[in-house]
Amino acid sequence: MELFGSLGLLALGILLVVKGGDAFVEAAGGLARGLGLPSFLVGATVVSLATTLPEILVSVLAASRGKVDMAIGNALGSVTANTAMVLASGMVLLPGAEVGKGMKIPCLLLLGAIGTLWGACLSGALTWWGAMSLGAICVSFLGYNVHQAKKELGEEKQSDAGKWVWKFLLGAAAIVGGSHFLVTGGSGIAAFFGVPERIIAVTLLAVGTGLPELVTTLAAVKKGEAALSIGNIIGANIIDLTLILPLCSMASHGILPISRQNLTIDLPGCALALLVAVLPLILRGKSSRIAGVLLWLLYGGYLMCSF
Repeated sequence: MELFGSLGLLALGILLVVKGGDAFVEAAGGLARGLGLPSFLVGATVVSLATTLPEILVSVLAASRGKVDMAIGNALGSVTANTAMVLASGMVLLPGAEVGKGMKIPCLLLLGAIGTLWGACLSGALTWWGAMSLGAICVSFLGYNVHQAKKELGEEKQSDAGKWVWKFLLGAAAIVGGSHFLVTGGSGIAAFFGVPERIIAVTLLAVGTGLPELVTTLAAVKKGEAALSIGNIIGANIIDLTLILPLCSMASHGILPISRQNLTIDLPGCALALLVAVLPLILRGKSSRIAGVLLWLLYGGYLMCSF
């Protein structure tokens, strides 16, 4: 009976995430046009924060309960999945999509975040100074976006922005609620078969909580919102690395232990995926199908090394 209940939650979660993601992207695009904001900016801030809520909730809750491997594995695994599965899919489906000049700083901040995290964890734990350094990158990212918003606010804007608000909120609620059901059901299935916590975190939980980004990206691709899609993933990854892990450190009383597997498998895999993904965006200002295919292959290799 337990197994069937978990399967039911999994199915309900998938339905809510898929439907919510479609409504969410349509509303986000409408808000961007209505407010006169560039799509990349909306994707890198509002959409990223909303679609990252599942990772935040899962990781912080796990850390507060002493499940450190699950907390760290979910955060790092989500970034790797977002990059090597979700962003890669967008790169393959929409090759050569231009993201604009506002993309370079967020991409550099993302690389700075993974480098800072790796350096801070070499001692075997993420301590307060490492958490503070990551938090500073998060504040810089949000400050940069506010600056861009003020600078790039359109002179002419549509008057129908208000009609998208409710659809935006309902879509976000469906994504967050659906992700909760999906992760709860998926975790129940994995626990039923006795799978270790870290494996659950870097695979099932990471992919499960990353489904909002995947659905949002696919919906954005379908609607031709390539900049919104890429901005969403870049922003979500920065938030995953610079907000979730410091919060997890606070939830575990200031010190977040880092396992040998995190240092030798999860961090290198995450860093390599980010390099392959963002270098074309920084150097060429547009996505690359070759990089997308390479990311798929890297993700397959990462999953094999994780087991």
